[in-house]
Amino acid sequence: MRWTEGLIAVDWGTTNRRAYRIDANGNCADEFEDGKGVMSVAAGGFPEAVAEIRRRLGDLPLLLAGMVGSNRGWKEAPYVPCPAGMDELVKALVWPGEREAIVPGVSFIGNGRADVMRGEEVQLLGAVAAGSVDPMGMVCHPGTHNKWVTLRHGKIAEFRTVMTGELFSLLKDHSILSDLLQEHVEAGDAFKEGARYALNDDALSADLFMVRARVLLGQAKKEDATSYASGLLIGSDVRIGLATPTSAQIHVVGRPELTRLYAAAVAEAGRDVVEIDGEKCFLAGIQEIAKRIG
Repeated sequence: MRWTEGLIAVDWGTTNRRAYRIDANGNCADEFEDGKGVMSVAAGGFPEAVAEIRRRLGDLPLLLAGMVGSNRGWKEAPYVPCPAGMDELVKALVWPGEREAIVPGVSFIGNGRADVMRGEEVQLLGAVAAGSVDPMGMVCHPGTHNKWVTLRHGKIAEFRTVMTGELFSLLKDHSILSDLLQEHVEAGDAFKEGARYALNDDALSADLFMVRARVLLGQAKKEDATSYASGLLIGSDVRIGLATPTSAQIHVVGRPELTRLYAAAVAEAGRDVVEIDGEKCFLAGIQEIAKRIG
């Protein structure tokens, strides 16, 4: 069995999973996405969940990444400590069976901090393998828990997680701002105004209440509140990320609907920024791992 002759790649998160059939030429021949994340799989149910993936995409080896390797997933794949590159990930693969391998996450301990990631490492190192990012650069990976990653010699040297996506969701559903945060977020004037304010003011918890006060006092339109609040949150996030000294171009890797917001905020900070499609990076990372398996 040679993994480079064809395989199924799975990005298996907490609430969703995305699976791709990769042919011998490295092309994506078929794919699907659904809501069957690891939290929806009953105890002992992963063999059947994996069998379902094969029924949909073919009887091929599976390379799995994300929360499927957590202590809530199929089989725990311990974190690889920074600095972590492709070689370190491949050496630490966990094998639930002969034809299934789970990619480990990455951990960082240092400077009084501790941090972890699962799934993002495949995209980040895939971007390096594809030549899409500077192997000595900085990468922003937006998501529910955004990652700011420093690369050194093509490896993940250190990183910091910012819970911006989750905070926005909580504010939208469970806060006094809820009724103001129901519009679609656009990277327009209101968003950029919020981002600029947060980039120059380190008081996010106070600034967020201002979202409501601005509308109540006629200083802002209600329909702009969602984008302004998103700008405050992402601007604060970018402020944290750019506190790491670097003159490197910032690469924002992820889904386009998120990368465009972060890129807009980084640009407001006066930094050069490039958006990169996270799905392409994931597939590049998976193929690089498959080559090293053999």
